[in-house]
Amino acid sequence: MAGEAGAAFYAVSGSDFVEMFVGVGAGRVRDLFKTAREDKKGKAIVFIDEIDAVGRRRGTGVGGGNDEREQTLNQILVELDGFAENSNVIVMAATNRPDILDPALLRPGRFDLQIPVDLPDLADRIAILEIHARSKKLAPDVSLSIVAQMTTGYSGADLAGALDQAALIAARRLEPTVRDLEEKGASEERIDELLVYEINMADIKEGIDRVRMGPAKEGRSRRMSPIDKKNTAYHEVGHAFVAQELFDRGLGGDPVTKITILPRARALGVTEVQPESDRYGMTEQDLRARIKMAMGGRIAQEVFLGTVDTGASNDFKQATSLARKMVEEFGMSGIGPVNVSQDNHDPFLGMSMASGRGGVGPTLADEIDAEWRRIVSECYREARAIIEANKDAIHRITAALIEEETLLSPRFRELKRGPLLLAYKGEEAPAA
Repeated sequence: MAGEAGAAFYAVSGSDFVEMFVGVGAGRVRDLFKTAREDKKGKAIVFIDEIDAVGRRRGTGVGGGNDEREQTLNQILVELDGFAENSNVIVMAATNRPDILDPALLRPGRFDLQIPVDLPDLADRIAILEIHARSKKLAPDVSLSIVAQMTTGYSGADLAGALDQAALIAARRLEPTVRDLEEKGASEERIDELLVYEINMADIKEGIDRVRMGPAKEGRSRRMSPIDKKNTAYHEVGHAFVAQELFDRGLGGDPVTKITILPRARALGVTEVQPESDRYGMTEQDLRARIKMAMGGRIAQEVFLGTVDTGASNDFKQATSLARKMVEEFGMSGIGPVNVSQDNHDPFLGMSMASGRGGVGPTLADEIDAEWRRIVSECYREARAIIEANKDAIHRITAALIEEETLLSPRFRELKRGPLLLAYKGEEAPAA
């Protein structure tokens, strides 16, 4: 913006103003704006990054506010829209926490134009990928539009990270061949002639998985005991089958794109679902589908293995959180179209301790608890009915998953529709 306007540009962090000595921060603000006003270009743009470091709501916190920070904020307010003329300086700021800013900062004449930076949609992701792919050589099989479709919900930084990880994966993929040629006495020129230094689609898919779930723990699945491997496989297939079945029936949710029992980060297995297009809202049916999918893993273990373990704790956490939001925030329950969520903001982050539960009494609190438990129980019963009605198909998919360790969407749907199309090493499918 400064370049387009031919203006001087001054960038500073909000934390640069904060000092333990009273008056130092306010003095720095005065000096900054004086320098900007007197710039030889005659106009300037001042950018304050992370302004919440100095612009938090005044007078909050236990025992009151911070005098030095509040004096600094007062000086910023005066410089923005005080008695002095300030027409040749435009001030911009950025924050991830607009909810804790002092209301005076957002009044007309100050930061009165707010521009939310949302996650990119499909067209935006394609444009961002094109920018980050300029310095990378992509193989002919790489389609950035397909990559953009695979990365719904990714930020620009996520997309950059995925391509960077893909480049590292491609380099590691070529490293053994390079080392082998070097041992045979090939020169660098000859190696460059023989090898094609390109990032292919498989490298990019692995890069996306690394950004989303962390790096795969190579070889760990082979070291898992047969019992753990079978348990993980049934758990993931339970998630996937419920999600895909609901989507196929038009009952909400998203299609399955990948199932794997290759451990990543803290997960022994992962089931990926991906919306077919960018989504800007969720229906009650979609939220219930997510709860049912979360329950599918534990249900499959109960139905097919007759056991339960600790692996479903995060699933229950997600299901409970969604059900509570449906009741308390989204008005999707018998409580009615009301918002009774608990806004327990931390007073040390700039919000008042007075913000509480909005006057919810004990009777209504009991009704809220009963409603979200009812939603979870209903979703559990419906997910269990799906799994018990499709035991043969789930056996079939689990056998393939144990054998192949990763199933992509086409393979998963093929197995879901018909009989097992692979040799299971002469063994029978895992018994219930």
